[in-house]
Amino acid sequence: MEESNCGEWKPVFAMLAVDVAFAIVNILLKRVLDEGMSHLVLVTYRQAIATVFIAPIAYFRERKTRPKFTARIFWHLFVSALIGATLTQYLFLLGIDYTSATFSCAFINMVPVVTFLMALPFGLETANLKNKAGRGKVLGTVLCVAGAMLLTFYKGIPLTSSSHSQAVAYSNQPNSSVSNQRAHKWTIGCIALLGGCLCWSSWFLLQAKIGKAFPAPYSSTTVISFLSCLQAATLGLAIKTDVSYWALKGTFHIATVIYAGMIGSGLCYVVMSWCVEKRGPVFTAAFSPLIQIIVAIIDVSILHGQLHLGSVLGSFFVIIGLYVLLWGKSLEAKNSIAKPVQVSDENGESSEPA
Repeated sequence: MEESNCGEWKPVFAMLAVDVAFAIVNILLKRVLDEGMSHLVLVTYRQAIATVFIAPIAYFRERKTRPKFTARIFWHLFVSALIGATLTQYLFLLGIDYTSATFSCAFINMVPVVTFLMALPFGLETANLKNKAGRGKVLGTVLCVAGAMLLTFYKGIPLTSSSHSQAVAYSNQPNSSVSNQRAHKWTIGCIALLGGCLCWSSWFLLQAKIGKAFPAPYSSTTVISFLSCLQAATLGLAIKTDVSYWALKGTFHIATVIYAGMIGSGLCYVVMSWCVEKRGPVFTAAFSPLIQIIVAIIDVSILHGQLHLGSVLGSFFVIIGLYVLLWGKSLEAKNSIAKPVQVSDENGESSEPA
């Protein structure tokens, strides 16, 4: 009995560990970006490490079940890498750099909602207002969109004081100049995060199609990581040809890149795939808001980051909206399972199975 209960709790503990790992990744990425590390360099190294980490798992786990690799599959994976890995990571890193780790996590929570909105025109999702599931999905979407607008257009008063180092840095510049510069960067950061949400949501829709044509998730993830590494490296070299531009500055930068690639882009995705297999996608997605809470605790209490009223209110609406949407999705799944299957007899008359 105890072993059974322990088995039921394993996915919960696994997702809590994933959330802590992702929170640490976001904090570390914010730190190295503040120290001047290039976004494209970070994406390149991160994807390279993820490729090396996942490739052996893909080889041994899917060597007997992997479908034939065709030119059409390669093209789909190339586009998937460009949209879902290269552009998504670049835009989210730009957003983290220009705003904060806590603020950017609120936009990550919006990805399921944006995916739902983008799936509606293609018939991949429905919004029937005549039942609870449909109303829940629509209400959750509205709350998340309201939270996103609040995050983007309303910053509000600071709820915590900035760190001493920040105060010293800003005291050396005119107040109006600093205020305008920070507001401009905050706006660019919000636009980048919105773009990242759109790219990541588009990737989910594209990946659903790829999953049917090439049902080998570990192998496809390896190829996507490798292609994303090449894409980011090509863009980076086109911008900066100086070799020193690609040098990692110190042990902290090296450790961050290794951790972000091996844990953030490698192990965490393997664990999440296992949780989806055991408990389903709704269960796995429900843990995503915890990342923002953990990041906020670390950012404010340890790193002395600044928290604003608009971020708190907007994040509240986004998190509540996400859970309402997930509740609607869960209810819809239960209804589809409970719905009786119609069986036709020899005369063509339908009846419910006994």
